[in-house]
Amino acid sequence: MCCPLRIHPRAHYNPQATIDPVVLALFDGITVRMGVEGKSLYEQSGYGRPDGNGLRLSPQEALYLLHRQKIEVPEYTFDTLFAEFGDQQNFMRSFLVYRDLRERGYVVQTGPHDFRVFRRGEKPGKGESLYLVRVLSERDPIRFGTLIKEVVASRNMRKQYVLAVVDDEDELTYYEIKLPKLADACSTLSALSRHDAVLVGKSAMVRIPAGSDLELAGYGKRLDPERLILSPVELLYLMGTGTITLVRRTGTLNPDEFLTIAGETDQELAIKNAVYTELRTHGYTPRTGYKFGHHFRVYCGKNVHSDLLVHAVEKEAELQMSVISRSVRLAHSVKKKMFFGAVHSSGIQFVEFARIKL
Repeated sequence: MCCPLRIHPRAHYNPQATIDPVVLALFDGITVRMGVEGKSLYEQSGYGRPDGNGLRLSPQEALYLLHRQKIEVPEYTFDTLFAEFGDQQNFMRSFLVYRDLRERGYVVQTGPHDFRVFRRGEKPGKGESLYLVRVLSERDPIRFGTLIKEVVASRNMRKQYVLAVVDDEDELTYYEIKLPKLADACSTLSALSRHDAVLVGKSAMVRIPAGSDLELAGYGKRLDPERLILSPVELLYLMGTGTITLVRRTGTLNPDEFLTIAGETDQELAIKNAVYTELRTHGYTPRTGYKFGHHFRVYCGKNVHSDLLVHAVEKEAELQMSVISRSVRLAHSVKKKMFFGAVHSSGIQFVEFARIKL
């Protein structure tokens, strides 16, 4: 992963020398338009959209061009035109992102999310867009259901989906969002023997010697040389595969009965179990991620260090962008990828967040 992209106010962002000739644009209270003489801005630099014989500018484009003294809007300065557009919801952060992308050398147009961004050196009619950008503030919630739909739509259009997050000091961080599919057979393990386990609180104890098949497969925590303790998610998975039979004084328990008992003190157990099962099915070894503030740290094969941090969420859950930012930052600092496992009726959709530098 790349280092975070932090955009500080630029000392060099001052109006450059007036471009000659300055193109006249008119603001009718809603839209900024130019006549035929404005077509060169579209043809040369990809500004605006053709509108009859002229050009129609988005508010972000109009302000940027006015500040760069490429257009003149009678009766309006940059400040007064900004005030006109400033009442539009979230306009300030939208303009800041537009300005930043333009100054990085990209041609930017509005839609289909907030912006579509062309490859450097390309523009409408002479190239294709590379990124679809959604603009958020650090306090906005991430709605996983909506996010997944937008990433799928971007992928169907063969574009890279990017979140541009503006913090409370108007600095920017960019995140690439992916919907990764887990590779099958991350590791191949021998079949496990069947074992009986005794319910102990919300966990279970198996009498089994050190170096057992369960431990070699990444299950349990050794209590002593004769006993292994299984966590609730491990126990649920192993019961589901028929590897463990759970017993207590009154008889045996099936997975649903144990889930009810253990779920009394862990309301996230059901979604954690769903994500844990998905990871195990693909040959990954999940272990608790508590020390990292997440549900699982995940190993692939015989790697000494974990490869992923994974947090289980309901598909329709919301998390504040600031919470996700901390998660991604932590994952990056310990050289891991950050996945959220969104649980829904048709399965698990993993969502990867990664900071990128555009």
